[in-house]
Amino acid sequence: MRVPVKLLGFVFWLFFFNCGRCQEITCTAPVILNGEVIERVQEYRKDAILKYRCYQGFKPREGSPKCARFGWTLNPECDEITCVLPSTPFGVKKNNPAGKTIFRVGERVEITCFENHWLRTREYTHSFTCRDDGQWDHQPVCEEIRCEVPRNQHVYWSTYYFSGDKRLGVKISYSCEAGYVQTAAEATCTRDGWTPNPLCAERMCAAPNISNADIVGDRRPNYRINSTIQYKCNTGFEPEQPVQITCNSWTEWTGIQQCTGKCGPPPNVDFADTIEMIKKEYDSEERVEYICFNKYTLVQDHHYTKYMTCENGEWRGNIRCLKPCTVTVEEMDKRGIQLRWGGRQKIFVAHHDRIVFVCQRGKYLTVNELIQICYDGVMILPECE
Repeated sequence: MRVPVKLLGFVFWLFFFNCGRCQEITCTAPVILNGEVIERVQEYRKDAILKYRCYQGFKPREGSPKCARFGWTLNPECDEITCVLPSTPFGVKKNNPAGKTIFRVGERVEITCFENHWLRTREYTHSFTCRDDGQWDHQPVCEEIRCEVPRNQHVYWSTYYFSGDKRLGVKISYSCEAGYVQTAAEATCTRDGWTPNPLCAERMCAAPNISNADIVGDRRPNYRINSTIQYKCNTGFEPEQPVQITCNSWTEWTGIQQCTGKCGPPPNVDFADTIEMIKKEYDSEERVEYICFNKYTLVQDHHYTKYMTCENGEWRGNIRCLKPCTVTVEEMDKRGIQLRWGGRQKIFVAHHDRIVFVCQRGKYLTVNELIQICYDGVMILPECE
């Protein structure tokens, strides 16, 4: 289609008329409340980005203001920085100040949790501060107290035993890995985690207590499984060479030999003698038999024995010989008595033997019985007048 010549002329006239009045698009620096422009210039050309910063406690709105035909595409403003506290946080017993949910930078709030909850600081009560980035210095959240699975504590199959309820106060039975022993029958969830702590202790051997011996080298209170130590018997005890023992996980120490000492000649025993010739030296566990003198009686109940035994350099045993009783003619005449069988003669009887007396002719019993028993050298005599 052909355009009329007159119309084309009008268009060219309009174009040249307007071009004579065209102006460059520019923007001026705005006044920003609670903030200021960075690198301020008198005018900003089209598409220029305005750089500005906010004063402390304020933050710029999202987006970057750009110079456009009708001014800045975004209004450069600074909004106050605040931290928000949930109005009904879970597990919170009280807030101080109460009811306040919006806090300015630097303001604080104190939160107290219920007894079975705690803050992430592992406290029941704590104060939190609003930072200049709009975040709390710590999360002001009360959480139910729970215990984590006790990893790296040598608990056998810990993810199984501790997979269920792990709230405060819960008790769980458990077992330990090989080489470790339980420190309690049950694990209890507390504010400080599972107790006792540790749940499993390394199985160790206490320092051995070997009589008449000393450990070679430094002595420690406990030794690890499979560790070895040496000890040496004291002078006069055997074996003479050092002995090496091993800490075993099931029987404490293995390879222990007792240090046994030698004894000198056996001791003297009242009213007794050895049945064999004595030696100058006796090994541990050797024993010597004794026999009481004639008419003396050996006590044979469970408190006494007829042997003396060498035990680690010392003689041990309890031997007792009971004395016989002697009654002279003079004693009998003084009391007006005589033997029923044997008349007037001196007697010598063993312990527990019984003697029958009679009154001498013309006399009658006045004191004690006519039948008496010897007891360890003592006999009560009757009297006749």
